[in-house]
Amino acid sequence: MEKILIITGSSRGIGAATACLAAERGYAICVNYLHQKEAANSIVDAIEQIGGRAIAVAADVACEAEVTHLFNTVDEQLGKVSALVNNAGILEQQMRVENMDAARLNRVFATNITGSFLCAREAVKRMSTKHGGAGGAIVNISSAASRLGSPNEYIDYAASKGAIDALTIGLAKEVAEEGIRVNAVRPGFIDTDIHVSGGEPNRLERVKEFIPMKRGGQAIEVAKAILWLLSDEASYTTGSFIDVTGGK
Repeated sequence: MEKILIITGSSRGIGAATACLAAERGYAICVNYLHQKEAANSIVDAIEQIGGRAIAVAADVACEAEVTHLFNTVDEQLGKVSALVNNAGILEQQMRVENMDAARLNRVFATNITGSFLCAREAVKRMSTKHGGAGGAIVNISSAASRLGSPNEYIDYAASKGAIDALTIGLAKEVAEEGIRVNAVRPGFIDTDIHVSGGEPNRLERVKEFIPMKRGGQAIEVAKAILWLLSDEASYTTGSFIDVTGGK
């Protein structure tokens, strides 16, 4: 039976790397995106060129109706989802907590927390043996920030990823008897363009001396950890975390 994977926020960075690697390993892919339509379509094209199946679907994971549309579209065009990577996430300009307003907090939490919950909900409805599904796997993309706190920069982002850690543990226990495994990957400082959103494109150059391996990570290095957790090689692993942080 073909494995069908939804990766939220997968037009670039870790999501795009995961989509391409998963396609090489036989998954049919839904490339979800918010604004980057051309980038998402290029990922689909790359997957089709290697003989894979993929579709690109626009949806804001912070919006319940759009999440429902995303999963319904996959039902219609690919089939019932068997794997989910909750990758979509945002951060905003580096800032101390004393300067953050509620609008910023709500934006970050809506995408990073609510979006992950909504996508997990829709995946469980389709995967759970309780609902007639065949089981499946969910990998949440957390962050080393959930352990480190990101002081003076992104405490709101770190807090959102702390919530993802709790979601991972709780949901893993909730659906363990229903054929669904739930795990998380916590990337550290990875070379993607998310740092541009925070206002410091060259952030890796500044922080790499504080990383034991003295370098930032690559998106593909995170993708490989994600694919292991999705795979049958991790069949007895649930409620667990892989830190891809270069030792940080």
